[in-house]
Amino acid sequence: MRRFLCGVVCLLGGVLPPATLHAAERPNVLWFVVDDMSANFSCYGETTIATPRVDALAKEGTRFTRAYVTAPVCSPCRSALITGMYQTTIGAHQHRSGRGALKIHLPDGIEPIPAILRRAGYHTCIGSGLVANPTSGKGGKAKSKGKGKGKSSLGKTDYNFEYDPAIYDDADWSTRADGQPFFMQVQLPGGKLREGPMDQREEKFRSKVRDAFGETTDPAKVVLPPHYPRDPVLLQDWADYLDSVRLTDRHVGQVIDRLKAGGLLDSTLVVFMTDHGISHARGKQFLYDEGTHVPLVVRGPGIAADAVREDLVEHIDLAALTLAATGLKVPDWMQGRDLFAKGYQPRTDVFAARDRCDETVEKIRSLRTDRFLYIRNYHPQRPHLQPNRYKDAKDILIALRAGHEAGNLSPLTEQLLFAPTRPAEELYDTRADPWQNHNLAGDPGQTATLVELRGRLDARLASTKDPAPESEAMYDSDMAEYLKKADAAIEANIAQMKHWAAEGK
Repeated sequence: MRRFLCGVVCLLGGVLPPATLHAAERPNVLWFVVDDMSANFSCYGETTIATPRVDALAKEGTRFTRAYVTAPVCSPCRSALITGMYQTTIGAHQHRSGRGALKIHLPDGIEPIPAILRRAGYHTCIGSGLVANPTSGKGGKAKSKGKGKGKSSLGKTDYNFEYDPAIYDDADWSTRADGQPFFMQVQLPGGKLREGPMDQREEKFRSKVRDAFGETTDPAKVVLPPHYPRDPVLLQDWADYLDSVRLTDRHVGQVIDRLKAGGLLDSTLVVFMTDHGISHARGKQFLYDEGTHVPLVVRGPGIAADAVREDLVEHIDLAALTLAATGLKVPDWMQGRDLFAKGYQPRTDVFAARDRCDETVEKIRSLRTDRFLYIRNYHPQRPHLQPNRYKDAKDILIALRAGHEAGNLSPLTEQLLFAPTRPAEELYDTRADPWQNHNLAGDPGQTATLVELRGRLDARLASTKDPAPESEAMYDSDMAEYLKKADAAIEANIAQMKHWAAEGK
C-alpha cells in the first residue's frame, strides 16, 4: 500500500504547488471539532433544548443534513480528518494504536493538513479558541499534547500515527505574524463534559450548567431512541448530555464573538462538526446513524448563506474543502472531496469502519446510500456489547446490564443489545426505520438490495486497500500500555479477546 501511494505522489512531483492566492486574499480557516456529540442542535430538529449560536452559524452559512464520519470513535476519526484519507487506508484504524513500542507511520507522501498549510505560509494552531495569550514552550512553540501524553496548551490531536509536533505553531491564532492567515482547530470536549460517575455530576457538571443557563434540562422531557428503556439513569444521563450540547453551543458563540471583535469573522472559513455521535450503547464505536451521523455547518467567504445540503458527505471531505478554500491544490492522493468545487458530483454512498477500541477487538464495515444502510460484522459470534473497560464503566451501561440481568428490558432492547451473537449482515431502510431497529438482511423482498450493497462494499474495500487484521504483535504492543494501569477489568478483557480469537470467533 505504501509503495502504491508513494508512486502516485511521485508521479505528481511529490509536492504541492504554492498557494495561488496572495496572503491578503487567503481566508483564515477555523474548525470546531467536538467530542462525542450527535446532531442534537435546534437547527437539526432538536426541540428539548435551544442552541442559538450554532443555529446562527447555520443561518449564515450552509448546513449539511447528511454528514457522516468514517470512524465512530475519536482517534481513527481524527486521524482520517487531519489527512483527508480513510483511516483504513493509512493504517490508523485501530483506536488508540501505535501507543506502545510498535509505531504507525503514514504512507509515503501522505501528510497532515496543518503541515501542508504551514508550508504555504499559514500560522497553524490548535486549542480552545478562547486563549488570547497561550502558554508556549521553549522557542515560542507550544508543547504538543500529541497522542494524549502529558499536558500542554495545545488542544486534542489523538492521531494514531507518528507526526512532528511542529506542524502546529501554537495553541492560538493571536501569536501569528501581522497579516498572516491562520488555520485554527478549536477542540471542544462536548459530550465528554458529562463523563464520570453520575453521583459526582451534581457538584461539578450541573453546577456549571446552572451558572451558565440558570437551570438544567429536565430528564422527564428527554426523548430517547426506541431501543433504550426510560430508565432514570438513562434519562438523567441524556439530560446531562443535552446540557453538554448547550455548553458547547455557548463556547462556539464565544469564539465567534472573539473573531467578530477582532474583525476576522468575515475573512474566516468556519467549519463546525463533531468527531462522532453520542457515547451510548449503539452510538459511539458503532456504525448505526447514532454513532456516525454528525452535524456539519460551513460559513465563510463564498459560502451560500441560509443554505441546506442534503447530499451524502464524509468528514474527510473537510481536508479537501480547506485546501481548496485556501488556494491550494487538492493532492490526487487525498480521498476527501472539495464539497464546494465547481461541477461537484455528490457521493452516491458513504463508507465507515469500526475496528479495535482500546482492548476490545472488533471489525465492522458499512456502506450507506441515500436510503439503505448495509453493515457487515466480521465477528458475528461475539455479542454486540463486547466487554470494554471504557464503556462498561459508564452508568448507562451498568444500568442496561442490570436491566438485562433482572429481565426488565423490552424484547427489542434485548435483541439489539444483549443477543449472544450478531448477524453477519445487517440491512436497514433508513427512511422507514430511522433508528435502524429492524434488520432486513433476511427479508426475501430485499435480496436484490442486499446483493447490490454487498458488492458495492466489496468494491470499496478493494479500492481503499482495506487492511488485514491487526497482528498479535501490534495488539500486544498497545496492550502493554493498557496493562500499566493495573486494572483487573482490562486484564480480564484482554484475556477474553485472546480466548475468543483462539476459538476462531
